[in-house]
Amino acid sequence: MSKTHESTRVRRPVVLRTLVVRRVTRITPRMLRVTLGGDELAGFTSGAPDDHVKLFFPLPGDNAPSLPDIGAEGLIERGDAPVSPMRDYTPRRHDAQRNELDIDFVLHGDGPASDWAAQAAPGQRIGVGGPRGSFVVAADFDTYVMVGDETALPAIGRWLEELPAHSRAIAIIEIEDANERQALTSRATVELHWIERSGTREGNGDALERALRELPSPPGDSYYWIAAESRRARALRNHLIDERGIDKDWVKATGYWKRDGDGDED
Repeated sequence: MSKTHESTRVRRPVVLRTLVVRRVTRITPRMLRVTLGGDELAGFTSGAPDDHVKLFFPLPGDNAPSLPDIGAEGLIERGDAPVSPMRDYTPRRHDAQRNELDIDFVLHGDGPASDWAAQAAPGQRIGVGGPRGSFVVAADFDTYVMVGDETALPAIGRWLEELPAHSRAIAIIEIEDANERQALTSRATVELHWIERSGTREGNGDALERALRELPSPPGDSYYWIAAESRRARALRNHLIDERGIDKDWVKATGYWKRDGDGDED
């Protein structure tokens, strides 16, 4: 059977939900998992491991988020009330039977997301919008190479869990130190590389870049997925396309945060 490597993009109408925190779990010293639930989660769909939802955090003094309206072109701020601050996050796990949604937060820097996650407790409410679409990567590549820092871990962890047993994956993940390693499970054959910064400020250094450059190209056709600080993601993509000659349609690189932006702009 020939391989076509045809990825697909799926669009969905935007749905805004107000969900309730069910529990909070410390995954590592810098990673917190918040499990959300509520009747409004019914109908939630996430079709790809790197989908993102918009989270709306309550304004200071409020116990619930102030959500925007939805128009033909997307979200519209209400003129009569300030809209809650929002950030994009990966749906780490969705369990329709238990009506639960997990969101993993990296606790780094100051900002509405990190600040809210650090104090999150059962019973609190948060807004969730989307996903408005999914980019479903073709399932016929020989190898899937995933490269990223801690902010990419929710997507990488989910992708590894969803890969079928006949697949092969290589994951290169930059973390603060050995305490940030997570137990990642997969039915696929996985080669896992943990890159520790060892005191280097996140977003600086070149350990992730060096690890990718030193990685031999896997046999057959490989799909490369990258998520990290914006400039680093761009540099990694350029290396693959310009220096290795990888087909640009076989590379997806996304800046999950900006080094000169908000501390938790994920």
